[in-house]
Amino acid sequence: MNALRAARVATFTYFALNGFLLGMWIVHIPTVERRVGIDHAELGRLLLVLGLGAFIGMRIGGWLTDRFGARVITPLAGVVCSAAVVLPGLATGEWALAAALLAFGFGNGVLDMAMNGHAVVVEREYARPVMSAFHATWSLGGVAASLVGARTLSWELSPATTLGVAAVVGVVISLVTAPALSHGATTIPHEGDDQPKARRKVPVRIWVMAGLAFMVMLSEGVANDWSVLHLQDVLDAEPQIAALAYGAFATTMTAGRLLADRVAAKIGPMAVLRWGAVIAAAGLLLAAFSPWTGLAIVGWAVAGAGLSGTVPQLFSAAGHTDPSSAAVNMSRVAGLGYIGVLAGPAVIGWLTHLVPLNVAFVLPVVFCVVTAFAAGVLKPVPADTERTADPVH
Repeated sequence: MNALRAARVATFTYFALNGFLLGMWIVHIPTVERRVGIDHAELGRLLLVLGLGAFIGMRIGGWLTDRFGARVITPLAGVVCSAAVVLPGLATGEWALAAALLAFGFGNGVLDMAMNGHAVVVEREYARPVMSAFHATWSLGGVAASLVGARTLSWELSPATTLGVAAVVGVVISLVTAPALSHGATTIPHEGDDQPKARRKVPVRIWVMAGLAFMVMLSEGVANDWSVLHLQDVLDAEPQIAALAYGAFATTMTAGRLLADRVAAKIGPMAVLRWGAVIAAAGLLLAAFSPWTGLAIVGWAVAGAGLSGTVPQLFSAAGHTDPSSAAVNMSRVAGLGYIGVLAGPAVIGWLTHLVPLNVAFVLPVVFCVVTAFAAGVLKPVPADTERTADPVH
């Protein structure tokens, strides 16, 4: 196996590991909730702590990756994230769980930025789109976690035991995979980098990409958290049937990401973002206003297919805008996008006090339409003509 192919396999491995670790926590949420003795409302607040940790980790991880290189930070972040996944399983009180989730969220955020930074390096060396496949592997890691978690829960193993084993496995995988990482870097130190220099300005298009990431990832968060409840509450579907809504969305999301790289190579990232957003808007509308359960499930499946390629295109474009600040730029895009994932379910919940649940889905539809119109931000522009925003303070 040549070095570039080995680096690509290593990137797949870290994406799968990240999805697996997060999935292992997710499948143990109900058990940990009962163990700690909290209700759903308290759990919701604690999950925001997880999101806060991830957001902080993304910003710091972006800087570390640009400063020291993805080859160095990715395995270290993998070790930190793996070790932290056991902490929620050990928590016995609300404050302990909050600290555990903050630490796990931080590790997850750093790993997210480092592995995406390495993915940009690999994509640059391949000179063709490969980012979407990495994100598909992340989804597959989550599927593996759901299967493993279901089995261990059936054995009535404690969260500490299962998450502890996952932590050990994750640390080993992180260290064993490290030598295969690319010797390229998201930033290459230049002579005189230690000298004082003007603060770099952030390209306007990075903030536009961040705004679009917020919109499409909010739409994804809505599907993750409300699709099942939509079928149950609006269409009176049985629980086992309603579960198919999320299953259909997740399946087409994964399949779409496996295909998106080839599509992007043929029609370009801008077209993938634009038409993906259009397809997602159509799917969300179909799901929201269908009077039949089966057709609503089809709508959620269409929405998953449309959204599948949008986020990878935004991450990739952010990473390629300025190679010397690739991970920092991605942290801006991913950070605002992550806020969208967290905010989406909450915003929809608030809207349900004003309008029916299915009508509230008009918000992500509008966001998808806006994304389609703004997709031109991914059109390549000469570096010397790119407008810039004010310096970041």
